[in-house]
Amino acid sequence: MPSTTLPMPRISPLAIFIALIGGLGAGIALAGIAPERVDAITAFVDPVGALWLRALQMTIIPLVVALLITGIVTSVAAARAGKIAGWSIGFFFAVLWGGAIMSAFMTPLLLEMFPIPAAAAETLVGSLASAGEIGEVPAFSEFVKAMIPTNPVAAAANDAILPLIIFTAIFALAITRLEAGPRDLLSNFFSAIGDAMLVVIGWVLALAPIGVAALAFVVAARTGVGAIGVFLHYILIVSLIGVIVWAAAYPLGIIGGRRKPMMFVRAVLPSQAVAISTQSSLASLPAMLRGAKMLGVRETTADVTLPLAVALFRSTGPAMNLAVAIYVAYLTGVELTPMTLAIGVAVAATTTLGAVSLPGSISFISSIAPIALAMGVPIEPLALLVAVETLPDIIRTLGNVSNDVAAAATVDARAGKDAGKDDAEAE
Repeated sequence: MPSTTLPMPRISPLAIFIALIGGLGAGIALAGIAPERVDAITAFVDPVGALWLRALQMTIIPLVVALLITGIVTSVAAARAGKIAGWSIGFFFAVLWGGAIMSAFMTPLLLEMFPIPAAAAETLVGSLASAGEIGEVPAFSEFVKAMIPTNPVAAAANDAILPLIIFTAIFALAITRLEAGPRDLLSNFFSAIGDAMLVVIGWVLALAPIGVAALAFVVAARTGVGAIGVFLHYILIVSLIGVIVWAAAYPLGIIGGRRKPMMFVRAVLPSQAVAISTQSSLASLPAMLRGAKMLGVRETTADVTLPLAVALFRSTGPAMNLAVAIYVAYLTGVELTPMTLAIGVAVAATTTLGAVSLPGSISFISSIAPIALAMGVPIEPLALLVAVETLPDIIRTLGNVSNDVAAAATVDARAGKDAGKDDAEAE
């Protein structure tokens, strides 16, 4: 997997959030004080935000390809390492796909029950002059034929993300069948590409306060205070999807792990406290190991399952990433068909294997843009939504660490059951 210790500029979510508030405030003030000058001033500021957004977009395709290849190669290697690793990978996949499917049903339901403020949404989207055209999902027969690209390079050039992901997954699986020397060579090559792209993203996000402030200024100058309501609504909807995945950790740990309810609650509290303060699953690993020990999870299980979980298992990722893409679809008026949602589920559950254990401000665009592109949803609004990712990112990390401990307990229960069977057969 790509390194998470690369030298990158320090990115402060608080600075990005302050830039958002400052841009909104300045735009609202301009609209109120000198409305006749809005067009002239926004025409000057808008290219600044547009250039920053384009800089983010240029990293998406190479980063997704590199991270997905290294993620699949790592997952297959881990699954071959032994029974405990194999069971852990199986548990991860079940939760990741289950979360994505849940989000595909629950997010549209929540948005129907609690709609985005229509007037604010319309003006906000209209103010994004740099926004691209809304994509179209082809008819089913055309969709099936297009799933296998005749030219992967052309698919990448045209942002045909689903065919590109299918080719990349097949290519990654082929790498896993090679001898150790060529396999390691290719794996290290794509890992290095991923590392380099993360450095580029770090440079681009170092300029995030400027880019976000420019985008927010243009939006507020053209929409007024209505844009603020959309941001608050977005935070609540996406965070609620994350809370559902977080809450699922408790029945998984209690029933699947065969642990007493209060024992599990006490065991995950320390790692949750670290998660809130750091927004990092990696930083929470020592607390997760202590929690697993409190649950009586054997060291042979915890020492395999929990490091694997930190590297590969982001339980809230598919659900919350898909929720963001669905939210942007509703925001921009993209019609979501069952096939569109199915595409989103598949891409969200697959690309999470290539996600990096870094704060949400770094991984936000690279994780969600592939889902949006595959669903025909514009990705331009993501450049503004990243500025309010702090609270959803806390929910993400809480859900991740809670499900990591639940995974360790569940896999340990399965390992104990299997060991019991082996003992009975030996007798």
